This record gives sequence, structure tokens and C-alpha cells, in this order.
Amino acid sequence: MIILAVDYGDARTGLAICDKNEILASPLYTITQSYAPKLIENICEAAAEKEVELIVVGKPYNMDGSAGFRAQKCEEFAKQLEKASGIQTVLYDERMTTMIAAEALNVTNTRGKKRKNIIDSLSAQIILQNFIDERKK
Repeated sequence: MIILAVDYGDARTGLAICDKNEILASPLYTITQSYAPKLIENICEAAAEKEVELIVVGKPYNMDGSAGFRAQKCEEFAKQLEKASGIQTVLYDERMTTMIAAEALNVTNTRGKKRKNIIDSLSAQIILQNFIDERKK
């Protein structure tokens, strides 16, 4: 099944996709759009183009496992995305993914504008890889 992951942000939203066999997640790109209806439209276009069958939206829980304001915002966004796309959309715990992505970019010495442009799609890749790995269990 082709799955699209979304790391939703106010200014930048990262996308990642996996192969049909759900083996490997790859970063797709980052959308720089803060207006939610337009962002949803852009994601729907990407999903249609890639023939996506499931969308995973990262849900940022607090470290203690509680859901804060941002998690609630992601829940609402996921509902709107599912309605607009007609594709089943699920939420998945994204705790620590941005930190892991930042560490990976530190290792490769990726800095400045390039780092800013890819960190969100890399975070989406980590969310998706964790999701597909958990599905295999």
C-alpha cells in the first residue's frame, strides 16, 4: 500500500512516501504554506499524483504522553485532510522525530537554508518509517 506521511506545521509541512510493499519511507518534499485550506489542497494533489492509499499525520504528544494544543490542532487537520482527499487518514505519535531529523542533519553537516528546507520532510520520513515498521509487527 502506498502511504503518505505528513509532518504538519504552521509554516512548513513535510511529506514522505513509502513504496507499495511498505519497506522503505523516503522524503518527498516540504510545502511552505500556512493557509490550511491551500495546504490541504496541495497535499491532496500530491496524494492523487502518487496514488496514495493511506495518509499518516504525525501527532505531537508531550513527553509524558499527554496531548496538548498542537496535538489537538493536528487531529483537526487530519479530519479536514481525510474529508478533502477521500483517503483514510490516521494519526501517529511523532514524539522526538524532529530531534532525530536534526541529529541526522548534524551528522551530515547540513546547515542553513538547506537544513530548513529538508528537516520537515525528513521528519515525515521518520514518522512514516516508524509507522510501517510497527505495522509489520
